[in-house]
Amino acid sequence: MSLTLTEMAVEVLSTADGRAKTALSRRHAEAWFAARRGEAAPIKVGAASPPLHPARPARPELLNPRDVPRRRPGSEAGRIALLHAVAHIELNAVDLHWDIVARFGHVPMPIGFYDDWVKCADEESRHFNMVCDVLESIGSHYGALPAHAGMWRAAEDTAEDLMGRLAVVPMVLEARGLDVTPGMIEIFRKAGLAQAVAALEVIYTEEVGHVAYGSKWFHFLCGRENADPKDVFHALVRRYFHGALKPPFNEEKRAEAGLPPDFYWPLAEETEARDRVVRG
Repeated sequence: MSLTLTEMAVEVLSTADGRAKTALSRRHAEAWFAARRGEAAPIKVGAASPPLHPARPARPELLNPRDVPRRRPGSEAGRIALLHAVAHIELNAVDLHWDIVARFGHVPMPIGFYDDWVKCADEESRHFNMVCDVLESIGSHYGALPAHAGMWRAAEDTAEDLMGRLAVVPMVLEARGLDVTPGMIEIFRKAGLAQAVAALEVIYTEEVGHVAYGSKWFHFLCGRENADPKDVFHALVRRYFHGALKPPFNEEKRAEAGLPPDFYWPLAEETEARDRVVRG
């Protein structure tokens, strides 16, 4: 009996090793799109019970964000640490995209919703492998350094709220990648690491689409509820996002992804006002 899409998602979430997880992710994505093209038997979306936390390898050691060592990106050790952090983000993104499929399969959505997130998961899988290849080419590997333990918090906080998940994961966390990736590309370009530059340029280009999918489906759900997307976005980010929304923002790429400035600047100004109060 063939697996449903949500069961495929749970299989990925339940696989610990990064390379094995992404290989399975890519196989399931290929099977889904083959079925969608009519080249294989149809696959039902189905319903499943995903784990609250995805399976993870024994390494890297996961630390409280404040305990993750800071390294200068201008040094070789700093560049390795930066690549390791990117690999960790990409692996979490694989799980986040399969989790949205598995966890919200019961919510009536057009089939294009599943197409978009399976495509995102497939691309994040490729990103993880590209960055791991770069790490291994310079004598390191994913798991060699400790990593951020808070990456999954957004998924836990929004486990019962699809609109909240879309607001916080693609429209805040992934949008932040659009802000910081150009600077990372420049660091590796100056260091002469062409393989790293190439990987990050692919990630940068494709992440625009991931943010855009979040914005598209967020607006779709707001339209279904006849709600103002900007007001709903602000309320959900205040409720679920525990970090600080601070400039600089890549306004051009954010706009390309369907995120206008009036979505994020008011929240950034609230962050700055809170910081002023704390500073006294």
